Amino acid sequence: MDGTGAARRITGTSAAAAAELHRRTGTAPCLATVLVGEDPASVTYVRMKRAACARAGIASRHVALPASVSTAELVDAVGGLSADPRVHGILVQHPVGPHIDERAAFEAIAPEKDVDGVTTHSFAAMGFGLPGFVSCTPGGIVRLLDEYGVDLAGKHAVVVGRSAILGRPAGLLLLGRDATVTYCHSRTTDLRSLVRAADVLVAAVGRPRFIAGADVKPGAVVVDAGYHPGPVGDVDFGTARLRASLITPVPGGVGPMTIAVLLAQTVEAAERQLR
Repeated sequence: MDGTGAARRITGTSAAAAAELHRRTGTAPCLATVLVGEDPASVTYVRMKRAACARAGIASRHVALPASVSTAELVDAVGGLSADPRVHGILVQHPVGPHIDERAAFEAIAPEKDVDGVTTHSFAAMGFGLPGFVSCTPGGIVRLLDEYGVDLAGKHAVVVGRSAILGRPAGLLLLGRDATVTYCHSRTTDLRSLVRAADVLVAAVGRPRFIAGADVKPGAVVVDAGYHPGPVGDVDFGTARLRASLITPVPGGVGPMTIAVLLAQTVEAAERQLR
């Protein structure tokens, strides 16, 4: 599944909507990014997101905080952005450091500006199918499945991983499309048998080549949300592609879709706030 091409189409639509909003209101959508410390991967991710904003006609504001910042200081910074009418979307780059209460930082984001879908408000909306912003990577996964006409109704979807920003919301969104969802995690027994039964497999475990191709059900749809140096994903792509009907590459699969959904939701947030 070509995430790069699908993301390009979604971003094109977002760019057109951003231009129309700017023409109509005189204001461009604005995404604020908050980065704690100088983790190389996080710095790269934020740079990529800001560059994507520029290409789509979305303004960006960057708040760089030292690694030593306290939870209270981070919450204050995020709260200031939430109160600023010139900012329409907020992204707090994960991770923020072990000494910081990351959930407190996320909850300082106003729900109407939570374009990364990380607050409990957004999580509840995903769970109940209510209007709101979805977590960007899970949202990108579902959009990519839509691009390829994957009908999820009645399918057995297995999500390997239960993180709050990826595995758990991915399962909720798949459930919302009438899939039967199984979550797998570090305490799961007989993981291989569950993976082998999956019609749709979402790998979000964070371990390189953790899922072997031999464990992929013939004809399954495989979504690899992992990224590791190499670059490789959570699935052994070379062997899994021989059994899967559809599979995402690493890179070029889920990653571009994550950014495309972030941009789309930033424009949507701006449209709502500038009515």
